[in-house]
Amino acid sequence: MHARRLVAGTLAAGALALSLTGCGDSVEPIERLGRKTTHAPDTATATPSPAPPSAAGSPAPGGASDEAYKKWGLTAPVQYAPKPAQKPALPKPEAGKARVVDRIPVPAGEKIVFLTFDDGAEKDPEFQKMAADLKLPISMFLTDSVAASDYGHFEKLRDNGSASTINNHTLTHPNLRTLPFAAQKHEICGQQERLEKRFGQRPPLFRPPFGNYNDDTLRAASECGVSSVVLWRVSMQITNFQYAEGSALKPGDIILAHFRGPSELKGSTETQMATRMLQRIQEQGYRIGRLEDYL
Repeated sequence: MHARRLVAGTLAAGALALSLTGCGDSVEPIERLGRKTTHAPDTATATPSPAPPSAAGSPAPGGASDEAYKKWGLTAPVQYAPKPAQKPALPKPEAGKARVVDRIPVPAGEKIVFLTFDDGAEKDPEFQKMAADLKLPISMFLTDSVAASDYGHFEKLRDNGSASTINNHTLTHPNLRTLPFAAQKHEICGQQERLEKRFGQRPPLFRPPFGNYNDDTLRAASECGVSSVVLWRVSMQITNFQYAEGSALKPGDIILAHFRGPSELKGSTETQMATRMLQRIQEQGYRIGRLEDYL
């Protein structure tokens, strides 16, 4: 188990290193968080808003309208993987620690990948429309310091019929490996509490900023009610993917993207970036699954 965790951490670090190199069309990473909350977050007066019953299920293949893909610059409909009959066997976590996941074991022959978006600095209404039209199942990992200025934006993304979810990405986006256990627990549990207050649920999934974690992180996450620490193998830049290994998607890959705007995407919009991401997934013959259906 310790060896598997080291491999997971190494691969995640590799994916992150690729995203930070500045090579190709890389951008200044939103991992730096860009624009922070500039006004009082909507958590102050909001009533907890639990996910609707439909969010517990999986988006049905073909759930998007037949013409939606054309509206958003795609040449074919996005293909979705149905919810599996049973969840795959994943390594059991060590006692008192959250499990680390960086790729999902999917059935042989199944070309499925998973979409995750981090941080929450950009709140693009056009992307909100795109995600709703295409019924994109997105696992969102939100950082309070940038997302809290408009948690309602992400609530709409969650509740658009795609069965998207809202998860934990800490309060302030620190490098957790540099912090003692108590400070890590504050970052993770603090965001659990804020998300529960705002959305009515404590997320079971957590992503450490920069993909950086240690045993204290896994222990703190578990004590905060997290079941899985979710990393990635592929990161989306402006026009293309960067890979932790190889030069193509692999079945079960978890794709990292960010809620980014033109200032971080060299003039491109979040919607344009997402269109290119979906094009690359289609070009490689993959379907999109809902991460939570497999965890």
